[in-house]
Amino acid sequence: MKGSIRDPFEVLRTARVVAVVGASRNPEKDAYRVPEYLKKAGYRIIPVNPSADEILGEKAYPSLDEIPDEIAREVDVVDVFRPPREAEAVAEQAIRLARRAGRRIVVWFQKGTASEEAVKKLLDAGLDVVVDRCMMEEHRRMTASAQA
Repeated sequence: MKGSIRDPFEVLRTARVVAVVGASRNPEKDAYRVPEYLKKAGYRIIPVNPSADEILGEKAYPSLDEIPDEIAREVDVVDVFRPPREAEAVAEQAIRLARRAGRRIVVWFQKGTASEEAVKKLLDAGLDVVVDRCMMEEHRRMTASAQA
């Protein structure tokens, strides 16, 4: 079964656990601010960064492949903060993560992080994607429209 391009609001309404590939310890970077915002909004954050042990008070994993199976089964979204040249490698890890989890997950490419090849690979493998959208901006828009 092929994956699909998903509506960001639908993903945000149903997701609870977000693995953040490229999460940063630097509060000046979006890769820190966005997961910090998501955590405050009630999402569980799983940081993925090979040079960090902990980010935002959460254990960090060197790669998606190194997230333990019991945690992998909980991941709803893989949020990508890596350059497009790394998108295919992240896609391959996300496909393996979904297989280990035994369910579909959404790969969310932040603005400017996707490659056509990575998106095609994910869709062909049955994973869903969101492309060129910021999770924090979309969450703010969703909550603002819900309050209007």
